[in-house]
Amino acid sequence: MEGRYFKEYSNYLNRDMEFKMYGHDGILCLIVPCQDGRFYEWEDRKMFELMGDLIDQGRIQFVVVDTVDTETWSSHGRSDWRMAQQENWVNYVMNELIPSALAKAGQSQDASMMVMGASMGATHAVNFFLRFPDRFTKLLAMSGVYDMSAYIYDNNFDGNFYQNSPLAYLPNMDPNHPYIQKYNNNDARIVVGLGAWENETARDLRRMADLFYAKGIQIPTYFWGEDTPHDWPSWEKQIMTYLPEMV
Repeated sequence: MEGRYFKEYSNYLNRDMEFKMYGHDGILCLIVPCQDGRFYEWEDRKMFELMGDLIDQGRIQFVVVDTVDTETWSSHGRSDWRMAQQENWVNYVMNELIPSALAKAGQSQDASMMVMGASMGATHAVNFFLRFPDRFTKLLAMSGVYDMSAYIYDNNFDGNFYQNSPLAYLPNMDPNHPYIQKYNNNDARIVVGLGAWENETARDLRRMADLFYAKGIQIPTYFWGEDTPHDWPSWEKQIMTYLPEMV
């Protein structure tokens, strides 16, 4: 499926940023690629062909973002710079990419959106959903890591790290925080397999599920079986299980 290609300058990142859009109607879904992935990753994996019926029916449309993971989570440089750049990327997405994509999708600037990703794309997706529940009212996250402390090699766990690692800030969330009711009014699925390469991701989702229960957050978490590895065929099955009931 052919998408529409765009390149636009980001003042937050001081560079041109590329993205593609797919579909003609329905809720706009932000897709974040896997770690170090590019905006064309899901197209190369034929994911939009997989979701073609939903797109053709006008139930959902997509914008696929480029990350700066190679400068942030995948870099071994100073953590304060890396995490500042991570927050610059979040600001780029929220304040530059999304307004542009909504306009191109023919939607109002206050329209609610969905966010989706697998592997580290799920990490980013969950972070967006938890931080911006007024913007993102739907979430599908698969096989993410949610405690990002292993990526901080100099023990500099600053504020930018804190607000980009869900298992750093969720334990401190007041059970009366107004976001909790927003989460409960929204529509989310967080999924992991128990097969190969899913030990760390399953551990993090168990911790997340326990925190959700303790805080009164009613976000469903799903644990698939030992025949479900950390790989694209698993995510394809999960998408086609959950996405049709969400849009």
